[in-house]
Amino acid sequence: MTTKRAHRGRRVTLIVVGSVVGVAALGLGAILTVGGIFVPAHYLDPWSASYADEFTDLRMKVVSQAELAPSGHNMQPWTITLDPAEADVLYLYTDASRLTPAVDPLARQTMVSQGTFLQYLRVSAAHLGYRADFELFPEGDYDETDLATAMNSLPVAKITLTPDATASTPDYASLFLSDTNRSPYADTPLSADQQSILTGLAAESGAALQIFTDQRDRTRFGQLGAEGTLIETQYAAATAESDAVFSSTEQAKNDARSGFAVEGQGTSGFMKYFLQGLITVVPSLNDDAAGAKNAIALTDAAVAATPAYGVISTTGNSRAEQVEAGILYADISLRARSLGLVMQPLSQVLQEYPSMAAPYAAIHEEYAPGGQTIQMLVRIGTPTTEYPTSMRRDANTLVHTP
Repeated sequence: MTTKRAHRGRRVTLIVVGSVVGVAALGLGAILTVGGIFVPAHYLDPWSASYADEFTDLRMKVVSQAELAPSGHNMQPWTITLDPAEADVLYLYTDASRLTPAVDPLARQTMVSQGTFLQYLRVSAAHLGYRADFELFPEGDYDETDLATAMNSLPVAKITLTPDATASTPDYASLFLSDTNRSPYADTPLSADQQSILTGLAAESGAALQIFTDQRDRTRFGQLGAEGTLIETQYAAATAESDAVFSSTEQAKNDARSGFAVEGQGTSGFMKYFLQGLITVVPSLNDDAAGAKNAIALTDAAVAATPAYGVISTTGNSRAEQVEAGILYADISLRARSLGLVMQPLSQVLQEYPSMAAPYAAIHEEYAPGGQTIQMLVRIGTPTTEYPTSMRRDANTLVHTP
């Protein structure tokens, strides 16, 4: 009798455990399905080196790889026109519908993003045996009193592609690597050669680069980076702006193809789908308070493990100088990856809204004493983890008629 009861008890236990496991499996499956595990990630198509093969026009080939460039809020604020009379000429415009006025009220970061596009295009062209020449603001400067209209009607650059048998680049493979790594970096100092190579890229630039490795400077930049992140998370307009461009599922990312997603936190693979499904089913897990706490924690961990910082500055702050700073930043970022290094912009402390005024003034007083404008502050180091790539637009959608 006792043996029969024991067997019966074990059967009941197995049934209960099996039921719990089954329910859990169904729940996990539902969460992963909501998160988009069965949805093709078309928003990542441009990251394939073969993506450019879809285009027969040389200009579209280089545009399809230039769009892999980093941009503020990953807004990809670019449009282009193809010159109908000259098959080797195209024009880059700023897409005024993709501005982020809360965190970038003067559109300075947006113009830096124009420069990153140009440098990526230059590298793509060199790989194909062409030289890309840029003429900035060929039809004149923006009317700052009506900026949106000016951006949509005046090109940032005229780009001319010329066959060049000497064209080459060591950085082509870097185009297809994630441009931003927010993780803590290895405790490995930058070598003298690495520093020399990176600073040498600024020799013929309209912007300047300084690399700081001293402990005092690294501590100070870490403090400023953490302060900037804290202020931004407390700025309701910035939070709302970020929320508006956040996509929480694979289908949403396929629709948006720009902005933020969980990949920005380094999440990939199974955990990406699980987290996307979870925050879709339980939105409170990703509310503003949770987002702020996570952003602060990520920044604190990152700045505590950073062997070097880079500061890109310009003598003034003209639109052309902002673009030049973006060209230099992209050049440094691509070369850093070729050298086995990674970077992360700490852009918050350089934003120009009222609540950021104190740290903005402090960093300029300490690191731009001659009145220069600091356009970029970046972490530099050896990665401890690989960061996933982020959403990119269909290159065809960048083409427009002004």
